[in-house]
Amino acid sequence: MKLSKAQYDEIAQFLGHVQPTRQSLRKLKEKFPSQSQSTLLSIFSQEYQKQIKRTHAKHHTAEAIETYYQRYLNGVMKNAAAPVLLDLANEVDFAPSLMARIVLERFLQEKEQAIPSKTLISSMLRDPSQIPDGVLANQVYQCTVNDCCYGPLVDCIKHAVGHEHEVLLREMLLEKNLSFIAEDQLRAKGYDKTPDFILEVPVAVEGHIIHWIESKASFGDESSHQAYLQDQFWSYWNRFGPGLVIYWYGFIEELDCHRERGILLKDCFPTDIVTLRHSMAQR
Repeated sequence: MKLSKAQYDEIAQFLGHVQPTRQSLRKLKEKFPSQSQSTLLSIFSQEYQKQIKRTHAKHHTAEAIETYYQRYLNGVMKNAAAPVLLDLANEVDFAPSLMARIVLERFLQEKEQAIPSKTLISSMLRDPSQIPDGVLANQVYQCTVNDCCYGPLVDCIKHAVGHEHEVLLREMLLEKNLSFIAEDQLRAKGYDKTPDFILEVPVAVEGHIIHWIESKASFGDESSHQAYLQDQFWSYWNRFGPGLVIYWYGFIEELDCHRERGILLKDCFPTDIVTLRHSMAQR
């Protein structure tokens, strides 16, 4: 689903005034019923992540960390079963999984008298039963299952959805009898930055030659698209020629402005692919 910049801005503005909760997601769907739910969910997640990045530093000062830790200790002392960490995260407008990480790191630091490794903390967030304190383990679990934009569960879902769309794209290419080299094959040959699929024989889409296709299981907003252009798409273009990016959950239509330079954007698999075989048969 393609949105104009004005439509996208309206959605983003609405999200700037609500808490990042499942209730807010329901309100978003009610406010914009004509938009696809998957598109709204993707925008919801991206806008929240931007907000968290903007405020990340203030939650990681020594003073803030100590305040959160003491509030956690006081809260569980009064009622260990209450969602102390989750409520605290919501109160200070911070992602519950990231709040859990701050408090867990502070707890381990006090217990071990050393700074714990990021690997250990990530492992405990994925599996709270490893945390050597039953109350904290429960608090961390409550945070990870109630966080709809961050944390190990969300990471797992995003990875699965991304893989699912790559498989879908592969099946569509096979259905069209298009020969391709997949990303894993290219990596095995020693390439570092590679698109999901390189076409062994280029095709034409809407009058533009395509050498490669990249699958993105997300909405293409301005900031994410600019980052992808810089980190991935122009590198692909430089090495493999012009290509196609599919944003399965839509994009801001004004971003599709590099067609003449060799990067097309679509929100679905193109139906009007012209192959070399097809064009020769028409002569």
